[in-house]
Order: sequence, then C-alpha cells, then structure tokens
Amino acid sequence: MRPHHLAALAVLPFLVPAMLSAQNTEPRRLDSPFRPPVNFVDENPAPPIPPDVTDDRRVARNYPEQPPVIPHNVRDYQITLNNNQCLTCHSRRFTEAVQAPMVSITHYVDREGQTLGGVSPRRYFCMQCHVPQTTAQPIVPNTFKDLDSLVSRPSDQGDRR
Repeated sequence: MRPHHLAALAVLPFLVPAMLSAQNTEPRRLDSPFRPPVNFVDENPAPPIPPDVTDDRRVARNYPEQPPVIPHNVRDYQITLNNNQCLTCHSRRFTEAVQAPMVSITHYVDREGQTLGGVSPRRYFCMQCHVPQTTAQPIVPNTFKDLDSLVSRPSDQGDRR
C-alpha cells in the first residue's frame, strides 16, 4: 500500500465518531447574502415575484453589443418551433403597423454569413438574449459603470496639459 492510503486508513477511526455526533445536532443553517438564514429542513414560502416593467420605453444599453431589454410583459408569450409570438410585432412585415422596433438585420444572417428571408434558426428564440425587466431591487451592490462614463471627462475639469 502507498503511504497516503495508510494515512487515510489511520485517520478513519477518528472521523466516523465525529461524523456521527455531528448528525445528532440541530439541522445545519444555511447562511447566504441572498436570503435570510434558514435551517436546512425549514420550508419557507418563496418571495413574491416582482412585477414586470411595462412602460414600453426603450432602455439605454450599457455596452455596445448588449441585446436590448424587453420593455413590456412577455409572461404568456409562446415561442415554439412553429410559432414565435415576438415576431407578430417585431418582424419586418408588422413593425410599421404596430410601431415596434424591427428585429435587427443580424437576426436574418445564418452562421455561414448568408442573408435569409426569415429569422435565422439560431436567433429565433428571442429570450435567450433579450430579457424582460422587473422592479426588483439588486440583491448585491452594483458598481457597474458603462464605457462612456469611464472614458468621458467631467466638463468642469477643463483641458489640463
């Protein structure tokens, strides 16, 4: 036998009683910054789902390739292989009638770079990238700054040379 196998076997008689005594204590508490401390066996009700933002106002993007967020309720939207309810307003054919922004032209390009007549299958399931907004408050502090705020200088600094 190798020395580390022997060492593991030598420690085993001391670990088993410690593990058994730990099982007889009260249930383990789960502490997390994301929820209050609870016992492992407690069944607490889930917090309420915050309401969606439904003001239909476009939200500014924080970085150049960020997909636009969805500014309306999509809770019962159907997106299946045969039906995409998002395209009833956002496809080229319907945008003028409903005044919705058209799907980006990049969504009509397949992986070989060919432009298609319809939305590319790899861009068909909208909520892979585009997400609805809610009124939920952040659960952790957020100090994110977009690129424009990082590279721009305050106007009161003037030109320092």
